[in-house]
Amino acid sequence: MLGVSRSNLVNRLQGKAKPRRRYHKAQDAALVPLITALVAARPTYGYRRITAILNRQLRSEGLAPCNHKRTYRIMKAHNLLLARKYCERPQHIHDGKVIVMRSNLRWCSDGFEFACWNGDIVRGAFIIDAHDREIIAWRAVVNAGISGSDIRDIMLEAVERRFKALRAPATIEMLTDNGPPYIAKDTQIFARQLGLKPCFTPIRSPQSNGISEAFVKTLKRDYVQVTPLPNAQTGLELIGSWIEDYNDNHPHSGLKMRSPREFIAAQIATA
Repeated sequence: MLGVSRSNLVNRLQGKAKPRRRYHKAQDAALVPLITALVAARPTYGYRRITAILNRQLRSEGLAPCNHKRTYRIMKAHNLLLARKYCERPQHIHDGKVIVMRSNLRWCSDGFEFACWNGDIVRGAFIIDAHDREIIAWRAVVNAGISGSDIRDIMLEAVERRFKALRAPATIEMLTDNGPPYIAKDTQIFARQLGLKPCFTPIRSPQSNGISEAFVKTLKRDYVQVTPLPNAQTGLELIGSWIEDYNDNHPHSGLKMRSPREFIAAQIATA
């Protein structure tokens, strides 16, 4: 009736049952300062991304990696876990798939915006690969909007960086929203001259460009919100280092907790 084991109940009544204690390993003590330092440096990272960064550090020192469940247990014991967010997600209609099977099949582009402490507004745009998630090119301006010229500049820069040429060797889909800089006639003509095929998301469907939206969220959460930004000049000087850190270090669950450039290097090594 009580749903309790009789043997355990007898032991408890006789005082023979051992009190349950928190599980721990002797080696946990060596990991605590490492995890604490990582959390202090990246306060917006959850236990899975902390595990990826920690294992990168441990492997470089020739040590055995740490299981993500162990990291979770240590972080929970020391109150280092992120607070859970409870919110209802709006229903969006999206039947397509943005991710592709290899690099340079589809690039995505979108804009971002954040305010500095003195009221300056920094706006920017970027191009990200839908497979390896690397930010290939970006631009930012202060107290102004991103123009069609800015979009055409990052398109050209992306092609030059990826292919060391002025035209892509094969057609690449360029997925964007319906913003004026993207739908401008000059931008579409220039994109086709570079070997890019303009593609646009449905109206009121930002999730159709989910990879770009995810990067914007990461940029604001992991960099903008935890960095002092007294003025726009400071913001402009930091954006480049933020994107380099994202490309070099930010673990992605879709890339098996590797950073974009780690993933690209692994692809080249196995090719």
